Amino acid sequence: MKLFYRKTGNGKPLIIIHGLYGSSDNWLSIGKKLSGHYTVYMIDQRNHGHSPHAGENSYEDMRNDLVEFMDSHKIGKATILGHSMGGKVAMFYAADYPGRIEKLIVADIAPKDYLLMNETSQFQLHRNILMAMQDIDFAQINSRNEVAGIMAEKIDNLRIRQFLLKNITKNEHSGKFQWRLNPGALYTYLDEIVSGVNKQWLASRIPIFAYPVTFIRGEKSNYISSEDKILIKEIYPEARIIDIPDAGHWLHAEQPELFIKAVLQFN
Repeated sequence: MKLFYRKTGNGKPLIIIHGLYGSSDNWLSIGKKLSGHYTVYMIDQRNHGHSPHAGENSYEDMRNDLVEFMDSHKIGKATILGHSMGGKVAMFYAADYPGRIEKLIVADIAPKDYLLMNETSQFQLHRNILMAMQDIDFAQINSRNEVAGIMAEKIDNLRIRQFLLKNITKNEHSGKFQWRLNPGALYTYLDEIVSGVNKQWLASRIPIFAYPVTFIRGEKSNYISSEDKILIKEIYPEARIIDIPDAGHWLHAEQPELFIKAVLQFN
């Protein structure tokens, strides 16, 4: 699949992979600040942003999209920075293509199967979000505020609603509002998206010291627990783990300067 991307800067390649419901738009300010150190590629993953929609959305599909992207842009080796779902994609890719990784940077996600670890609250949250998105009848919608009102009845968290509403666009032919992302495909693959990385599979494929690894965690986030830090060290013995104070899961948006510092700390 040919992915949409944004590019800025000069230097060795850095590819930024956004998380679920996100897009390259969410990373423009971070990309700009890193552009003095890298040639930064901010991609839209399949079924997100300006990239094509498809019925499939497995981690294998997303990994293969990244392979195709790097091949088409003649990027032999790159630093990969992935946030949340994008971090899982980055770990999958690095495990299968270690020779193409300069550095692996994973933002606020652990190398574990979240469903297997009984993180059912995350699955239920995303299930409710995607059901709410699919329930919107855009044929009856005349403004973004109408969508905001409907979503407010189904999703309590204001920050999540605001983030989701960034995905509304107008169809260039009909002029009607629509979701930019593809909630149907994401719902179909939700089990796999939430599950993520299987520890045993990942550990069996990691060549020791193949590439530098950094995990960046939001101090207020529950996506990487104290136990997960031990797990990270089991799989990536030389991994660096950096906590960002006063930041939750969207650590790059909440503490951008500290996030940039963490990314560049071992540059």
